[in-house]
Amino acid sequence: MERFNIGAELIERNLREGRGRSPAIWAAGKTLTYGELSALVDRVGAAFLKAGVKPEQRVLMVMPDSPELAACYLAAMKIGAVAVPCNPLLRTADYAYFLEESRAALVVTAAALREKLPRHDKPMLVTGVDFEKALAEVPEQKLEAAPTSKDEAAFWLWTSGSTGKPKAAVHAHQDWPHCCELYGQGILNLQPKDRCYSASKLFHAYGLGNALAFPFWVGASTILSPDRPTPDVVYKAIADGRPTIFFGVPTLYAAMLQAKGDPEVESLRVCVSAGEPLPGDLFSRWKSRFGTEILDGIGSTEVLHIYVSPRMGAAKPGSTGLPVDGYQVRIVDELGNDVREGETGDLVVRGASTALFYWNRKDQSRQKMRGEWFFSGDKFRQTEDGEFHYVGRSDDMFKTAGEWISPADVESALISHGAVLECAVVAKKSEDGLLRPRAHVVLVQGKQGSPELAEELKQHVRGKCAGYMVPRDIVFATELPKTATGKIQRFLLRDADV
Repeated sequence: MERFNIGAELIERNLREGRGRSPAIWAAGKTLTYGELSALVDRVGAAFLKAGVKPEQRVLMVMPDSPELAACYLAAMKIGAVAVPCNPLLRTADYAYFLEESRAALVVTAAALREKLPRHDKPMLVTGVDFEKALAEVPEQKLEAAPTSKDEAAFWLWTSGSTGKPKAAVHAHQDWPHCCELYGQGILNLQPKDRCYSASKLFHAYGLGNALAFPFWVGASTILSPDRPTPDVVYKAIADGRPTIFFGVPTLYAAMLQAKGDPEVESLRVCVSAGEPLPGDLFSRWKSRFGTEILDGIGSTEVLHIYVSPRMGAAKPGSTGLPVDGYQVRIVDELGNDVREGETGDLVVRGASTALFYWNRKDQSRQKMRGEWFFSGDKFRQTEDGEFHYVGRSDDMFKTAGEWISPADVESALISHGAVLECAVVAKKSEDGLLRPRAHVVLVQGKQGSPELAEELKQHVRGKCAGYMVPRDIVFATELPKTATGKIQRFLLRDADV
């Protein structure tokens, strides 16, 4: 049995290569070197062991992005336990569910979040209260990594899903190296001199790769911030921290393009987007303004990170690019047969970073993880140049006038209008009982919704899409419901009584 421990390897590979004094984390105006991070991980791991955590038990983490969260994630895996990071912006009821589902042996949280957690009988460490004391009570010495196997469970990631309670995708120790080498190095060409900054946070697969696994694998550094990534916050972080790679989501890129002034982004050599399809107009406007490509990739919590992506220097508006080397991707019909070029079907992917299963979800594991293939739930089509184009989520698409409508196509047309900041298109029953497209639109600052503008937007879509795709109604909104990772929750809009 091959021994491998990712909690240890992400740090120790840098110590072996002489990068102990190189910066690993930039946070709150301070720098943590790889040597200092290694010592912190070992102290945290020793504190976890002293608290009674045993191999294979879960450590639940409800913390903002910080060096402490990074150390807790690595330390839990290093001692052979299972790291379970959680979104720190949820409700008490959500954490009650996470506690029950994970049967955590230990909870680690921040003082500012302590009151959000439900009452429980689990041991708990609170940063700013007793966490530092627990570290001071353990000896400062090298902690030996648990002799875990590469296929052993190392961490859970909660899937947001469109409805219902989150599922935990169980990932093994061997999963991150595939993503780091195939995407982090193969696509982004990450080097030790790079500095990463991710708007997506560490509790999410996208952010965890961007801001921890990828930079640590090659000896680069990461900028961590607990703040909500508003355009002002992000631009300041880029100006102050000088990252070379920025990871965002489409709604954030749209908001950043509306910012006035002349932001400092000269340090960026490439930008990445995921979570939602990036409209081609946003790609073109960003590149025109800042001269930097946005690589719009598709990934999933279950496969851990991005598996279809454009290549640097060859990204095109509206295209998700080509499969990342090392992953096999197909577009299939409802019988599992490959569709013809240009036809829409379900995207399935095969790759070594796919989760082992969903915790306590045997039926859903079987439905989504069929042998070596993971059924993503995304609709795609492939053009004659071999590139993949996102069509929509399987549960977001709907028929009207006997024709399938992809919300992504209508949204892309809408967002190309200068008055539209972001939008979401859903199916809504009309008076005749038939489904018709309805668009929920957030306007750019300074624009006001009106019947005249609604009609103008309809005509704008008509000029770019087939007539049956033109929204029957335009609803002007101040904001759209989103998950913590920036995905628009269309199911809430479908259910909205407006």
